[in-house]
Order: sequence, then C-alpha cells, then structure tokens
Amino acid sequence: MLTFAAIAAAALYFGTQYLLSPITTSIEEQRFVVSKGQGVATIGADLEEAQLIRSKYAFRAYVQFKQLDKKIQAGSFTLDQTQGTPDIAQTLTEGTEDVWITLLEGWRREEIAEYLQATDLEVFDAAQFLEITATSEGYLFPDTYLVPKEITTEALVNLLVRTFEQKLATIDEDLTPAEIKRLVILASLIEREARGSTQMQHVAGILENRLEIGMALQVDATLQYIRGNVAGEWWAPPRSSDKDLVSSFNTYLNPGLPPRPIANPGISALRAVVKPLANDDFFYLHAPSGEVYYAEDYDAHLQNIARYLQ
Repeated sequence: MLTFAAIAAAALYFGTQYLLSPITTSIEEQRFVVSKGQGVATIGADLEEAQLIRSKYAFRAYVQFKQLDKKIQAGSFTLDQTQGTPDIAQTLTEGTEDVWITLLEGWRREEIAEYLQATDLEVFDAAQFLEITATSEGYLFPDTYLVPKEITTEALVNLLVRTFEQKLATIDEDLTPAEIKRLVILASLIEREARGSTQMQHVAGILENRLEIGMALQVDATLQYIRGNVAGEWWAPPRSSDKDLVSSFNTYLNPGLPPRPIANPGISALRAVVKPLANDDFFYLHAPSGEVYYAEDYDAHLQNIARYLQ
C-alpha cells in the first residue's frame, strides 16, 4: 500500500513538473497581450493556444496556488517557450511593456494632450502633439488603446486618425470629403450636447431642422469651445454674455455650422448624424436631472424652462 502511495505521489510530482516545464529550449519570442479584465482561465487558454505553456489547467492551478491571480497586469509582454509556466506567470505580474490609454468622447485635442502627458509614455511631447493636430480636431478617435511606451507623438497621432477612418468606414464608405467634414462637425456638437444614442439622434434631428430653415444652431458647447480653458476647466458653463463673443465658432451669432469640429466625437455621435431622428422639434434643454426636454416652438421651450430650470 505504501509503495502504491509513493508511486502515485511520485507520478503526481513528476507529472506536475512536466506540465509546468518549458515547451522547448529554443528561444522563439512572442508578443503576448493580456486584455483588461481578462480572467486567469482565459489567459491560460490563450497561452496554451500560443504554445507558450503546456497546460492551461496547470497554469490556472499554479497561479491560484501562488496567489498571483490578482497581480497579473493587463498589457503587452514578450514571452518565449523556454520560460515555463512559473516564469511566465511571474513575468505577467512584473510590468507590461505597453501603456493603456483611454481617450474620452467629446475631449478637445488640448484635453487629449494633457491626459497623454500625464501617462507613462516615454517620448510623448504635448507641444508637438498640438502642433501636429492643428487641423485634426474631430478626427482623433476616442477609444481605449494599448500602445508601446516608446511610441512617438507622430505615430500616436497617426494611430488615432487611422482608427477614426476605420470606424467611419463601418458607418459609410462612400462619403465625400465635404460630407465627412459636415458629419464630423455636427457629430462634435452632438457629442457635447447629448448623452446616449437616443438623445444624440433626437438632438441631431433638431440641429438638422434648424439648418434646413436657416436658423442659428445656438449650441452652447460652441461658446465653451471659444472660451477654452477657464480656471482649469475646458468646458466651463457658458454665461449669457458669451453669446456675444466674436468668433466664427459662435453659433448664436453665425447661422450654419462652425468652420471646424469643436471636439472629438465617438461612434454613437457619428451614427446619430448619419441617421438622425426625424422630428418636428426645434428646441431642447438639459434639466439638472440629466433629462433632455424638447419643444416644437419657442413658447413651448419657454414653458420647459419655467418647469424644469426655475
């Protein structure tokens, strides 16, 4: 009986050692990415599929036994088949070679520059970014990106613009340059004026109604864009006097669209412009609750103001 137990223990030991051992002695490096929120089971399966470990089950058991499951980081790692499961598991906890960046919908390029300057990007230069993107407002697609720490400012801008082009192609591949410009300008206004696809489509319909009759768009976000950074805030609440600001971006003084986008819209705002909600409304207001109330004429709009803002 003791002999059988000893044999079983030895088999378990050597079997475990085999499953945790390197697959080969020849170095063949691979770039392996751990996505945000990815669980240990999925990571193990991906490692096995990439032929970096022998067993996803052994990986999972080892990581949990060593209590490394909460220490594994999201990011990009250089791994090879000579490491073995323990070494690979430890490597995944020691710091990624890349940086996750998240650009929010509706940020203007100055906000993007400030955010990126505060990340771990090693050679990013905010002044160079603003110089390169002088005519790119609206085309810097807001999303979550995994980029090398050493990515250059120019390469990063190219990535954001290329991503915009890819996303736009999923909406409509046949737009002319003039149509794209109009789309992005309108989407940038809607991104700052509405939240969620339903609101965005309704506001898009209202702005199209105003444009159709030659009515000034009267978008408060354009006044905020003109003022820029106010006491550290890029989108400070507009004042009544701001409606008199002399600027081609002032949509209270100037009918039609502003000359360029005022922010960088996300996919929902772009889709809202392509497929706006057909409606008879010409006015909308934002209540403190976050709700948006619509009106077909100015009298009804004044009633909404009295009901929801006073």
